[in-house]
Amino acid sequence: MTTAPTRAVIGNLCLGTAPDSWGVWFPHDERQVPYTRFLDELVEAGYKWLELGPPGYLPTDPERLADEVGSRGLRVSGGTIFGALHRPHEWAEMVAATRKVAELTAAAGAHHLVYLPPMYRDEKTGGFTESPELTAEQWNAFGRRAGELGKILLEEYDVRLVLHPHADSHIQTQPEIERYLNESDSRYANLCLDTGHVAYGRGDAVELIRRYAERIGYVHIKQMDPAVLDRVWAENLGFGEAVKLGVCVEPPAGVPNPAEVIDELSTLDAEVFVIVEQDLYPCEPDVPLPIATRTRRYLNSRGLRGDV
Repeated sequence: MTTAPTRAVIGNLCLGTAPDSWGVWFPHDERQVPYTRFLDELVEAGYKWLELGPPGYLPTDPERLADEVGSRGLRVSGGTIFGALHRPHEWAEMVAATRKVAELTAAAGAHHLVYLPPMYRDEKTGGFTESPELTAEQWNAFGRRAGELGKILLEEYDVRLVLHPHADSHIQTQPEIERYLNESDSRYANLCLDTGHVAYGRGDAVELIRRYAERIGYVHIKQMDPAVLDRVWAENLGFGEAVKLGVCVEPPAGVPNPAEVIDELSTLDAEVFVIVEQDLYPCEPDVPLPIATRTRRYLNSRGLRGDV
């Protein structure tokens, strides 16, 4: 019996990981590992690239961040921030906060800012904090504000805005993702394709890559357990509860099929970061490292490398 050969390296894709894969959702939380442990274990798991995660988890002083990252031989792929583009009264405050993260991201040598819409259900309790539906007026402004913010980031920081669909947010389902793409300016606002959250919203990540190839600026690779997803939708559970039930699984289990996603990404005429995320909050401190190591090995076997 012979085994399938290891796939050749896919030249346009660069593999990395994120604090999320170590159960980190918040800048500070007693159930999360210290950032120094995260960085040490990231190296031990075999990764070279990392995303910054929630602002304040990793050091926000550029020199200190550079020392913590550089001393371990690591590099930064992008920054991360939540922001409510549908709330005009928060615009000035949101822009100011985003500028700070963009400045840190640029100082770290990265050129992408992953922008997450806020969840309309509390991460810990699952309670609704606002309506799950945007009004027509809110939708009309959403894409325009994304473009305005993306223009600031690109022209002033050389950082590209990539909006991240998210469970329990207003950009969750495929029609919502497509509406955002169709109403935003492709010069300044594009997509962080999170394959798991697309699946959570019953969408098709491979179809999105095919139809919106030029808008895929960054990728989070993630898989969901379809049985847990069925329960989530049947019982109207919040994302926090879904994660506790194990909705996020390591590859190659779950949906979408990571091999199919990688094969489709390899056809893009662009260099793209593919960042591993497996939502684990909350988890015991010893859980993430072996999962991260196995995940890296599997993705390496599919041609995804992060050596550059």
